[in-house]
Amino acid sequence: MEREISVFDTTLRDGEQTPGVSLPVGYKIQIAKQLDKLGVDIIEAGFPSASKGEFEAVKEIADLGLNAKICGLARMVKGDIDAAIKADVDMVHIFIPTSKIQVEHTIKKSREEIIDISVECVEYVKSHGVECMFSAMDATRTEMDYLKRIYKAVEEAGVDIVNVPDTVGIATPFKFYDMIKELREHLKVPIDVHCHNDFGLATANTYAAVLAGADEVQVTVNGIGERAGNAALEEVVALLYAEGFKTNIRMEYLVETSRLVERLTGVRLPPNKPIVGENAFSHESGIHAHGVLKDARTFEPGIITPEMVGHKRRIVIGKHAGRHQIKKILEDAGYVVDEESLTKIVEKVKELGDKGKKVTDLDLFTIAEVILGEVRKEERAVNIDEVTVITGNKITPTAVINAEVMGKKKVTSAIGVGPVDASLKAVTELLGKKIRITEFRMDAITGGSDALADVYVTIEDESGETFTARAAGTDIVMASIDAVINAVNYLMLKKKKGRR
Repeated sequence: MEREISVFDTTLRDGEQTPGVSLPVGYKIQIAKQLDKLGVDIIEAGFPSASKGEFEAVKEIADLGLNAKICGLARMVKGDIDAAIKADVDMVHIFIPTSKIQVEHTIKKSREEIIDISVECVEYVKSHGVECMFSAMDATRTEMDYLKRIYKAVEEAGVDIVNVPDTVGIATPFKFYDMIKELREHLKVPIDVHCHNDFGLATANTYAAVLAGADEVQVTVNGIGERAGNAALEEVVALLYAEGFKTNIRMEYLVETSRLVERLTGVRLPPNKPIVGENAFSHESGIHAHGVLKDARTFEPGIITPEMVGHKRRIVIGKHAGRHQIKKILEDAGYVVDEESLTKIVEKVKELGDKGKKVTDLDLFTIAEVILGEVRKEERAVNIDEVTVITGNKITPTAVINAEVMGKKKVTSAIGVGPVDASLKAVTELLGKKIRITEFRMDAITGGSDALADVYVTIEDESGETFTARAAGTDIVMASIDAVINAVNYLMLKKKKGRR
């Protein structure tokens, strides 16, 4: 029988505790709206008593009229609880240390006093007509007998849900399963779990808890959070779906949500991040690519497709590439390749890969055109006439670009954190913001102050089509612009060939 699991997102609270992350009110509101669009059941909007700005952010989110319930965190202090209630939250999440090491070194109260404080605070929250969640902080290092006692006490005091946090990320799936199962048999109220990722087991532990009877999971987008982070929303939700559990998450917005949080927090995703990473549905190995081109289920989970989570499948070129995938990429771009020419193209691609070079789409098309004898001057969609960059000590870096776009003269300008950033923003403005730079890398390939810079970029257009290209030069600004313009021109050329 399909069981529904509630999703409690704490990106705006625990996620913001990621070292180096601090979200202004406007960013928090953007993320809250996106989480609501995603279908999250509860949004932990922050810690209202932490600062004036934090209180205002939580209150503004609570007043947005979202479908999701809004939760505020509070210590077992009436001032904290009052701040959360004044912020108009639907739920107050209270917590107190319960493990031996936490009790001895943080709260310094007796075990009985801790239970009494917890009961009093639950009753206080409930007396104000809002829902209450209770967390026994460091539950996975707390003796089970005491854990049962305190959870039972708050249940009898009227708590709506109890949270079992693996505060320092030491749980393992089998032990956590046993723990949640024992608590499930002891309690009547819903059980929520909050897992940290210190040993890379947050998603596994969360899933084990659900199997043991947990009703709700706490997650963050991209798994951000303190230290090694939290259970990742996208991983947990996809796994629950694959295993037959139901959530209210609209999975087609997972990648969109991930990218928004990545952009606003500045915490970059590794390319191999499950579900939402750039490589999550990418294939380079010839054996894998050949299989995927015939039936994606050969080398992908199958039950989760890239389209289901808002992603795209990519066949990547490199020294591990096989004939089938290279032929498919070329045919999709409109090239007609015979077997003899294909052999030469594959050999050249592998030769470049063996030299440690990342082979771009542009490299492949150039190789193909040379071998096929198709080198010709194609009409370029974008031609740069002039670039002016202003930067300095007390000057905001500004770039002005004069160009011809689809036969029309255009002038754009943009500011950035540096001359390269300003120039690339001006390029995207030039194209009407129809492209997005998803990857940008620059390497110095010679020594000295006049070093030759090698710039590698991946761009994505409005339809999700991607293209990779590179450019090199001693002027890093122009090399960066040239790489993007090369990618744009060849992406348009690829589409033009594909229509023939």
